[in-house]
Amino acid sequence: MAPPRPIPIDTGTAALRSWLTERENATRTDRATAVRFTLQVLAEEHPGRSVELRVPPFGAVQLIAGTTHTRGTPPAVVEMPAETWLRLATGELSWADGCAPGGGITASGERSNLADVLPVPIARRTARAHAADTGAADAGRTDAGAADAAGEGPR
Repeated sequence: MAPPRPIPIDTGTAALRSWLTERENATRTDRATAVRFTLQVLAEEHPGRSVELRVPPFGAVQLIAGTTHTRGTPPAVVEMPAETWLRLATGELSWADGCAPGGGITASGERSNLADVLPVPIARRTARAHAADTGAADAGRTDAGAADAAGEGPR
């Protein structure tokens, strides 16, 4: 099976902005595109096969260099609902809060802590721009997203 075509940046950020505006009222297509786009970017920025990140029913990626598996379940699996993932990707939710009881994240195995790779820089920038455009300049800011601006790359 051929890998899916990459989601263009403008398409991905438009879907993310739609989710930021509409939240639970966002269309399934926009929510799915926002999830797949942010997963795609994270996997590009942190290539590898030691962690599988699952956001059912919209997508899953393997990332983080390290132990590689060839069959079966990877050494580390992280799974969460789409809403939790998008809040993490944009910096609205910290990894610690997501892993707390009721936070939505299920993580097991070696290297399953993704705190060092979140938020996703382009998602964080999109959320900040959206907040500025809507007059909610500090909306969604967490410690997880507070210091990421200095180290953000082109994505």
